[in-house]
Amino acid sequence: MDTLYSSPSAPIVRKGENLMGRQTFSSTRLRILIFCAGLISLTGCITVDRNEQEPVNDPINPIDIATEIPFAPSVVTESDIPSDIHHDSWARLPLPNRASLDNNGQRAYDAIINPDSRYADGPRGPIAMWLYSPAMAEHIFPASTYLRFGTEIDQRLTELAILATAREVRSQYEWSAHEPLALDAGLEVEIIEIVKYRQPLHAETPGLGETERLIIQFARELISEERLSSETFTRAQTILGNRGVMNLAGLIGYYNFVNLTLKTFDVQLAPGRTRLLPDLWTHNQP
Repeated sequence: MDTLYSSPSAPIVRKGENLMGRQTFSSTRLRILIFCAGLISLTGCITVDRNEQEPVNDPINPIDIATEIPFAPSVVTESDIPSDIHHDSWARLPLPNRASLDNNGQRAYDAIINPDSRYADGPRGPIAMWLYSPAMAEHIFPASTYLRFGTEIDQRLTELAILATAREVRSQYEWSAHEPLALDAGLEVEIIEIVKYRQPLHAETPGLGETERLIIQFARELISEERLSSETFTRAQTILGNRGVMNLAGLIGYYNFVNLTLKTFDVQLAPGRTRLLPDLWTHNQP
């Protein structure tokens, strides 16, 4: 018989077969399985550790970022002016020449630039660029006058809306032109700082009432969010009424248009003027 040893509980080993070899093979397979299981377990542990150690890229609150920007007002110098800027207009186009306009153009020019207007000293800033399209300027200028001076929103709150718009669109020119006007209109320094650094609106601040909070929030949402929230719209209706809501949206929209004019023609603050807003583009801040 070829069987060397047999029992009901033992494997059958035939002649010439190495029992130790069979056991060695089984042990090797077992070691491999244990090693693979351990490797899988170790990989899982490493993955968990990596997830725990890697920083989470949560969106950073722009309010918190903005308050950390180091800022001190600075004076514009000649070296700050780009090379393609004309020094009579501080923009990419020179001041428009009235004599070069046709009769309709001269009529539009005179309707804006005259001794009784706020541009009695001549065209400047974005208005000067508008006059390259006199008919457009003639239509828009009365609307700008109404939105700034003719609505039920008083001058203090109007300047607040302008500053909130300038801050959301990050317009140095707009902000630096209107911060002094806002102070002259009685807007509190503390409120100006809230807008400038995009701080929260829940803090107790002198002069910061429901209407002031609404105007700032309205501008922030209207410019920087997908849409104006239903909550903010309802608050605006309650505080301002339907006409007031439209006038506020029109004022903010108008200064968005001003900002686009400034950007198109790269209108600069003239040398000697003071920058009053942090350079939010350099710091890549919202």
